[in-house]
Amino acid sequence: MKRNRLYRGFRELTSEIHLHSAAIDRKPVIVFHGEELIGSGVIEEITDVSIKIKGERYMRQACKFVHAK
Repeated sequence: MKRNRLYRGFRELTSEIHLHSAAIDRKPVIVFHGEELIGSGVIEEITDVSIKIKGERYMRQACKFVHAK
C-alpha cells in the first residue's frame, strides 16, 4: 500500500478495531477530507456511517481518520 506523504508520522485508522481502540484509549484523532484538515479531537461516538468528534459528525466514506504513531 502506497502511503500518502500527508500522513507521514501518522497511522491511518482503517478498520473497526483501529477506530474503537482509539476511542477507548482516548487518543487524539485528526480528520482529513482529501488533503484538507477538517477536524481533530477524541472520538465520542462511532456508527456505521459516521464518527463523532467534539460534537461534529464526519462521514466515514468521505474522511480519513489518523493518529500519531
